Parts: sequence; C-alpha cells; structure tokens
Amino acid sequence: MHTIDKIYINGAFVTPHGEEWFDLYNPATEQTIGRVRLADEADANAAIAAARAALPRIASASREERLAWLSRMETAVRKREAELFDAVIEEYGAPVSRARWMVDYAADVIAHTADVLRDYPFTRRAGTAEVTMTPVGVAGLITPWNANASFITGKLATALAAGCPAVIKPSEMSALQTRIVTEALHEAGLPPGAFHIVTGRGDVVGAAITAHADVAKISFTGSTAVGKAIVRAGADTLKRVTLELGGKSPTIVLDDADFAKVVPMALQAGFMNSGQACIAGTRILVPEARKEEFEAHVRDAIHQFPAGLPSDPTTAIGPMVSQRQWERVQRYIALGLEQGARLVAGGPGRPDGLSAGWFVRPTVFTDVRNDMTIAREEIFGPVLSILTYRDEDEAIAIANDTTYGLSAYVMGADGERARRHAARIAARIESGRVLVNTLAHEPKAPFGGFKQSGLGREYGTFGLEAFLEPKSTLGVFAD
Repeated sequence: MHTIDKIYINGAFVTPHGEEWFDLYNPATEQTIGRVRLADEADANAAIAAARAALPRIASASREERLAWLSRMETAVRKREAELFDAVIEEYGAPVSRARWMVDYAADVIAHTADVLRDYPFTRRAGTAEVTMTPVGVAGLITPWNANASFITGKLATALAAGCPAVIKPSEMSALQTRIVTEALHEAGLPPGAFHIVTGRGDVVGAAITAHADVAKISFTGSTAVGKAIVRAGADTLKRVTLELGGKSPTIVLDDADFAKVVPMALQAGFMNSGQACIAGTRILVPEARKEEFEAHVRDAIHQFPAGLPSDPTTAIGPMVSQRQWERVQRYIALGLEQGARLVAGGPGRPDGLSAGWFVRPTVFTDVRNDMTIAREEIFGPVLSILTYRDEDEAIAIANDTTYGLSAYVMGADGERARRHAARIAARIESGRVLVNTLAHEPKAPFGGFKQSGLGREYGTFGLEAFLEPKSTLGVFAD
C-alpha cells in the first residue's frame, strides 16, 4: 500500500495542512493500492505566497539559466522513467505500449520547450519602439489524470522558460505519478520557489488558485464545464487564461480512401489512450455509398484493438481510470442503443474473460445521426460513431456541427493530388488542429481549440507567449 502524505512548497516536501485522505485504486483490479493526503486552501495560499516571493528571482533569470533548469529537469525525469512506467500502469491502467510513450513524453516535452526557448526573440523592434516580452507573473497550472506526468512537466517547463514561478494542482487520482515527478523535479535543483505541487481537489485547491489575486495566469487542461468555471472565477482579477478542454473530433473519410489502410488508422484515432483523450476522433464520417463497406472493414479490424490487462503487450485498450468513468461510458453506450444507433462492434458490459476491472468493450456504433447524444457529447471512452455524408459540403457541415473544435482528421488516398484535395477540406474544418493521413504529433505547432474546446494555445512559440506580456518602450530608441 502506498501512503503519500507530502506536498511540495518552496523547495521542500511538507505535510499538508489539509487532513482529508483520498483512496487510490488500480483500475485493472478495482483494488485499493494506497491513499494520499489532500491539500486544502491554506496549502494553496502558502504555495502562492512562496511563488510570489520567488517571482523576481525567476523572472530575472537569463536565457542560459532557464535553459540549464530545463536541461536538469529533463535529465532528472529520464532517470525516473522505470519507476514512472510502473506507476502509469498500476495507477492509470495504461497498456504497456501507451505507458512507454507517456513516460518518454514526460521528458521529451521538456526538451521541446528548451528548443523553443533557445531561439526565442524576447526583444524585438516595432517601428521606433523596443518590445520586450516579459513574464506574466505567478502561474497556476491545473492538470488532468489522463496524461499526468507530461502535463505537469510540459506546463511547468513552459512557465519556467517564460520566467514564471508556478503552483501546480495535479489530479488527486494520479498521486503516485505526481510523487515520482515531484521527486525528480526536486532533484533537478531548481531555485526554491520556482515550482510548487499541491495535490488536492479541484473545488478546493483549484478554486483557491483560480481566485487568488497573486496568480496572474492559469493554464488548465480538463473538461469544458470546469474551464468555464475557471474563466468566471478569474474574471475579477482579469487572469490570463489558457484552456485546453473537451472535444468531439470528426474523422472525415474521403470517398477515394483505401479502407484497408484507413480503417485501422480511424480506429486508432478514436481508441487512443483507451479512448480517454480529448483529441480522440470519435465521430467517423464516411461516404453514404460506402457505409456497408466501411462497416465490414471495421468488423475485420476491431481485433487489432483488444481490451485487456495493461501488462499484456497485446492490449490496446486498458481500463477506464475509475468506476465513475466506467459507469459514465456504460451510460452513453446504453443511450446510443436507446436512441436507435446500431452496434458494429462492442456494446455494454466488460469484454469477455474479464470479470473485474473497469474495462469497456471497444464499441463502434453505426446509423448514428449527428443530433444523437453519443454524437454530441464527449464520452471519454472507447466508443465511436459512424455517420454518413453525401458530398463534401455535407461532410464539412456535419464535422462543424458541434460545440467543440479541438482536433480533426481527414483520411483519403495517397498522392499529391489527393493530398491537395484533403488539405482543401481540412481548411474548412473549424478545429485547432487538423491531421491529414497521419496521427503524428508536432510539438512545435500550436495546440488548442476553437469554440468550447478552449482558449489560447500550448506548445511552440504560441505556448511560450501565453506566459508572456509584451512591453513597449518608446522614445529612447527613436532616431
């Protein structure tokens, strides 16, 4: 049994003022594996005060010093990869193949930030003025459970690259991973006050960070509902806010697509991270005339995405993170059936052979209309919907008929002409990112959403500038 009874404030591990204990579970077995003592508002305030005191030191650090911080952070996180890998599997239930990527990315994202910082022009001319990009101030970083380590390291690396000390509130459901990452960051030897990690409930610690007058910037990844609450809470102090929220991403399969190639990619886009991904391509749009052909290919390809124990190297889809999440996904599957959608694969209940654990059968519905609940709301599980379109204009209309706009996928034939066609369609989709015939991630490209998928952008220069304010100096530099 794991017992986690420390948080991290001002360069030291300390006992929280909060006294509530939260149980931790292995989602593959439903067994309790530990508990974590949660921080409260007093802990959040103490962390914010320490970050505010450290602001002059962190903000005045040179580019070279900040690069040294990031280098030590990356090295320290990589040294803990084996331990972090075990925690991701035990605590989150990620299949081993996904867990390896998640652990690697926790360090990779720091290196990507260093690449941006290395050449970023903090000072530039604008006519007769000199414009200096200055740190916005203390940053509050609120991270989710579906990729805990890399959200902590990525947001923190960006804040420090900009010169902003940070107060981090990670998900309480990811306390094992958080402890390992915190210990690694401590070993990196950053200045006291550069970062603080305060594990607690969102409506307690997260609310305190969001409302505090000394927090100038909030970076939040999570649900749209919570994102809206953060905007409201931060309005009185006009906080700068970056929100990466929910999604209901379309995958447009073009009429020239080779289904033998495209169907596995479309399923991968929907089932990534066991379906617990904001960017998952959960609405698959196929030409009406080829619907039955597409369904047949889905039946043939679904075996490539087995749900099972995370430790099994053949597993593609692990358990949902919690019983609550499992029940949520089951409710949506039931709604799909009630509203007239037809199953191509999967359905309610656990996969065959699994009597325990929060496992979901990889599920694909067809005969789905875009006004059905399963096509409108983010399920956050391995449940996909096939919708049909008659022509390009209708495909675009269906893709854009959503309150979300985080990510989208266009899949068609190979070749230059086909790619130009796909790119033209991609340009019409209302989404922060559109991937054409690929599932690759580009860390230099901005990431964020249109509409209710968020505000602002992360990654690359756009992500760095979300923690900076431009200051113009005039007169001194006039000819």
